[in-house]
This record gives sequence, C-alpha cells and structure tokens, in this order.
Amino acid sequence: MPKYIIEREMPGLGTLSAAQLGEASRTSCNVLQKMSPRVQWLQSYVTADKLYCVYIAVSEEAVREHARQGGFPVNKISEIKTIIDPVTGGA
Repeated sequence: MPKYIIEREMPGLGTLSAAQLGEASRTSCNVLQKMSPRVQWLQSYVTADKLYCVYIAVSEEAVREHARQGGFPVNKISEIKTIIDPVTGGA
C-alpha cells in the first residue's frame, strides 16, 4: 500500500497536555479500527502548530475519510515515494 504524509494545521497543538494528545490518539485509533486494513497509522510528529502524520493507506481518499470520521483537519496529503537516510549516502 502507498505511504502518505499528512500535514494538519492545528494552532496551539504544541501546548496540549499528554492527556489531550492521548484523547486525540484514542479517537484516531477508534476510527482506524473501523477502517482496518484500508488505513494504518504509523506515527505522528507534533510541532507548535502542526501535526505531521505518516499513514499507510489504500488511497488518498481513504486518508481523507479517516480525517472526516475523526474530525481531524487535513491541509495537505503527499504520497511518499521513497525514504532516504544517512545510510543512503554511504555514511
């Protein structure tokens, strides 16, 4: 399945408590259980005002449907074509 990175603009996100982030995670997981195996959440990165999520999904539309059902914003979805790291350059 394709892998996607989702950008979500969420002002003040970086100030949320662990409990608030945990609640958002539980909401996402509840939706994912209903949509499995069409969408899988790998991980997310929290910044001051954005959330960057990495998903594996059958399509971009499936990612959007997860967001609709969970009530999450989606500002941009990009398909990940490949992954590089220091080892890629022979380091």
